Amino acid sequence: MSILEVDSKERMTLPKRIRESLNIRRRVLLINAGDHLKIIPLPSDPLRVLHGALKIKKPFRKLRRQAEQTAQKEVEKEEGNPNAAA
Repeated sequence: MSILEVDSKERMTLPKRIRESLNIRRRVLLINAGDHLKIIPLPSDPLRVLHGALKIKKPFRKLRRQAEQTAQKEVEKEEGNPNAAA
């Protein structure tokens, strides 16, 4: 446990041992949890962390085309277009 002080510019500095133990580099997510704060370390390169997380075989263009077609069908259904697919 550490007690931190707020400086004249209203900043707090996390002690080095805490930053190192949580592997904090440059960015953190700070959450106001009511009576306390939550500090969550963020990766320096979030895309690198996510690399390989999604196993999608279809090319992006095909996925986009499918999404556009689905959206168009939804709009037509909402507008009562008789040509809309059910």
